[in-house]
Amino acid sequence: MPIAVDIDVMLARRKMSVGELADRVGITPANLAVLKNGRAKAVRFTTLAALCEVLECQPGDLLRWEAEDTADSLAGGG
Repeated sequence: MPIAVDIDVMLARRKMSVGELADRVGITPANLAVLKNGRAKAVRFTTLAALCEVLECQPGDLLRWEAEDTADSLAGGG
């Protein structure tokens, strides 16, 4: 997927655990792990806003676009 999630980077910068972030945002650690590991298909703006508030960052600090490998896309891998 061309959207990369950098929640782990912000967690490290804030010296915060996944469990603490999940608790402060109001989501389960399992759902946060799905988002953090890039397996989520969608994220609610309210969740994104809560993540930004707790981590004191901007959405662009958590999400970034990466170009897909063209050969992979042509082979049907994307």
